[in-house]
Amino acid sequence: MTSAIMTQEDKFIYYILTEDHPYGSKLFYAGSMCYLKKQTYLHYISTDISSTRFWRFTMVPDDSAVTMNVEILLPLEKKVADLLLAISCPHERLKCFLEKLALDSALKAREGQRVLVDLDQHTFPGTIRYIGKLRNPFPSGLCPIYFGVELQEGGVGKGHCDGTYYGTDYFKCKPDCGLFLPCNKLQFVAPPEKSKMKREEKPKAAEDVPVKVGETVGFYVDDGYTRGVAMAVYKEGSNWMVKVCPEEEGTTDVFRDIPMDSVVKEELLSSGVVDTDGGLCTQRKRERSKSPEDGEPRPAALDVNSLVQIDLSPGSCVTGTIRWIGYMLKTQRKMAGIELDEEKGVCDGEWEGVRYFTCPPKRGLFVTLERCQPDRRFQGNDGTFLESFECGGLDTPEVQSNLPPLRDDAAVNLLRGRMRGIQGHCNSCYMDAALFSLFSCTSVMDSMLFKPSLPPDRHIQRILRDKIVNPLRQKGFVAASSVMNLRHQLTEKGQCSSFATSEKDPEEFLNLIMHRILGIEPLLKLQSGKLKEQECFCYQIFMDKQEDLVVPNVQQLVEHSFLSSDLKLVEIPSCFIIQMPRFGKEYKMFSKIIPSLELDITDLLLDSPRECFVCGGVATHECSACFKDKMFADSGLKQYCDSCCRQAHSHYRRKTHQPTKLRVPEGFSRGAPQESVRVPREKMELFAVLCIETSHYVSFVKYGPERESWMFFDSMADRHGDESGFNIPTVTLCPEVAKYLEMPVAALAMEQPRDMEGVAKRLFCDAYMYMYQSKKMALYK
Repeated sequence: MTSAIMTQEDKFIYYILTEDHPYGSKLFYAGSMCYLKKQTYLHYISTDISSTRFWRFTMVPDDSAVTMNVEILLPLEKKVADLLLAISCPHERLKCFLEKLALDSALKAREGQRVLVDLDQHTFPGTIRYIGKLRNPFPSGLCPIYFGVELQEGGVGKGHCDGTYYGTDYFKCKPDCGLFLPCNKLQFVAPPEKSKMKREEKPKAAEDVPVKVGETVGFYVDDGYTRGVAMAVYKEGSNWMVKVCPEEEGTTDVFRDIPMDSVVKEELLSSGVVDTDGGLCTQRKRERSKSPEDGEPRPAALDVNSLVQIDLSPGSCVTGTIRWIGYMLKTQRKMAGIELDEEKGVCDGEWEGVRYFTCPPKRGLFVTLERCQPDRRFQGNDGTFLESFECGGLDTPEVQSNLPPLRDDAAVNLLRGRMRGIQGHCNSCYMDAALFSLFSCTSVMDSMLFKPSLPPDRHIQRILRDKIVNPLRQKGFVAASSVMNLRHQLTEKGQCSSFATSEKDPEEFLNLIMHRILGIEPLLKLQSGKLKEQECFCYQIFMDKQEDLVVPNVQQLVEHSFLSSDLKLVEIPSCFIIQMPRFGKEYKMFSKIIPSLELDITDLLLDSPRECFVCGGVATHECSACFKDKMFADSGLKQYCDSCCRQAHSHYRRKTHQPTKLRVPEGFSRGAPQESVRVPREKMELFAVLCIETSHYVSFVKYGPERESWMFFDSMADRHGDESGFNIPTVTLCPEVAKYLEMPVAALAMEQPRDMEGVAKRLFCDAYMYMYQSKKMALYK
C-alpha cells in the first residue's frame, strides 16, 4: 500500500559525477547525472555488497546502466537535480553544483525577482516571470527546471520569444524580450525582504546614492581641493564611503577612502564652480571628452574585446580590453568591465558579490562606457586610425628569451581579444594560421626554433623564434611586419618568387621551411607493402567516396585512407599533420567532419603489437575485407588472434577473405596466456585545426584539457581603413564547440550549418588540416 502512493522523489536517489568515468566505449564526463532506486540503495548499504563500493546506476537522460565507484559520486536532492539537469554541459553543471551560494540563490528564487542575464558576453537586467518545466518528466522522475525571464533596459529586443515556448504560453512580455534559461545563466538579485543586511544597514536605492563607480568627484585633501575618479562605493558600518583615485597622484596605485558626505558629485563639477579655500571660487574646465549626452558622438563603436584606454586623470591613463558591457546592480548607466594590461585595477571581475567577468587580481576595473576611448596605440595623433600602414606601421620588437607555450588561463589572459595573435597582411592568412596553430599553445615543433642550422638559414630561424614565436608567447601579439620579413626571406631562399605577395597553402609553407630551409627530420615515415620507406611532413588523405560515412570523424578517415593505400607508420610521430580529403579549396568530400580529440594509431603502426578486436588478446592476423564488412563495427581496423580468425572466417560470406599474417613482437609470444598480455595503445592528441572558407584560412587551437577549451584565431577578423589601412587580428574563445562534439552523429548530421552556434560551423564544415601531437615522442624529437 505504501509503495502505491510513493512519489517519484521517494522512489529514486540522484547523484552527480565528480570525475570522468570511462565505461566500455563510452566516457561519462564529470557533471553527468545518474540515479538508482531507493530499494536498491537500501539493499546495497544493508548487505556485504556495499564493501565493494561499486554499484549499478542508471544514467540521465539516456537510461543506460553503468557500474561506478560511489566514491566519485555526490548525492543530489531532487529539486537540485531538476535545476542542474537544465544545464546541458556536464562541466558547467558540476561547476554550478559546487558553487553553493549561486545554487542556493536559484533554489530560493521567486517569480517577480530581479536578475542579471548573461547573454553573448554582456549582462542585462531582467525579471523572472516563470520557473518550471518545459517538457514532461524523464522516466527517472527528473524534469529540467528553466527560468522564464523578461529582459529589460539594455536587453530589450535581445530575447527570442514573447514568453511562448513551442506553442505554449508560460508568461507574457513584448516580442523578443523573453528567454528561457538554466540557472547558471542568471545572477540572482535578492529581493529586499530577503536581504541578509539588517533593515537599518540596507543600501540606499541606486538613485539615492549620489556617486557611482567611474564618475569624477571633487574632495578636500590637506585643506586643498582636488579631483579624482570614484573607483568603489561601499558601506563601512553605517557610513557610505568612496574609494577615490586622486588625479594629482598621477597613478592608480594610490587610493583614498573618503566619506560620501565629503565628496562633490560629477554634475556639480561640470557646472564649473566649486567653493574652495574658504569661499574662493575657482573655475575648472573638464579635461575629459564629452559624453554622447553632451552632444558629441563617441569616436568609435566599442564592444566586448575592444582595446580601450581610460583617462583617469591628467597624466594618468590605463589601457585594457573590454570584457563585459551591461548594467550593474547600483548603476543607471551602461558600464564596461575592463581587463587592464597592468595591475592597476581594483578587482578580478567580481563586484559586490556578483561576477561579471574573470581576470587576474588587480586587473579589473568598472567604468561608465562613455569613459572608454579606442586605444591610441592603434590610432594616429588626430584620433583617426593610421592612414599609412604598409606592413611597417606597427613593429614587433625582438624577444630573445625563450618562452614556453601558453596554456589554460595564461593562454586566455594573454591571447583573447582584438589585436591579439598574428596580424595578417597581403594574403598571409595561410602562414598566420599555421604559425599560430603550431606555436601558441604547444611546444611539439619547438625543435624548429633551436635546431642547429647552416649560416645562410640562421637568419630565418632567428626571425621565426625571436620576432614571431617568443613575442607571441610573451605579448600575445605579432605585427604583420615580422611575418612579412619571414615571407621575404622565404622568397629569397625558395624557388617560388611570390611568397611575399601571393596566396599559398599551409602545406606548401610547412614543407619549404621544415625541409628545404631548416632541414628538420621528416615528421612521418610510411611504408606501403614491400615498397621502400617514404618520408613526408604532412599526410594527405586519399580515399574513394564512402556512402556509409555521412559524418565521419578523423579516426575513420585516417583508417580508411591507410587501408586503401596499404600504408603503415614505421614509427610513432611526434607531430601528425593530416590534410582532409578535398579537391582544391572549393570541393569538400564531406559536408561535416567530426574532430577526433584523440587519434589511436596503434593499429596503424608497422610490426607493432595489435589487439584482437573480438577477444582482446594478441592479434596474429589482419583482414582488410572484414574492415568493410557491415556485419562488424562501423569503424576500426579488424585484426584477430588465431582462434577468433578461424571462427570469424568460418562464415560462408567471409570464406573468400584473405587475412594477412601479422608479426608478433618479442614479449607478446603466442604461448603466453592471452589474459596476461596487455597490448599498449598509442594515442595522439589534437592540438589545432586549420580551416578554410572562400580562400581564407583561420585556425582553432586547443589551449587546455577541458572539452570547452577552444580558441578561434582569425588574422584578418576586422579591418580599419581602406587600401592604406590594416587588419585587426582577433582571438575569441569558442566553448560552444564542446556542445557539438558531444552531440550524437545522427543529430549532428541533421544540424544546419547556419544554425550552429558561434564559430562551430567553421570547425565542423571547413576543416582543412588537423594537427596531432604525441607528448611522449616530442621529448625525443
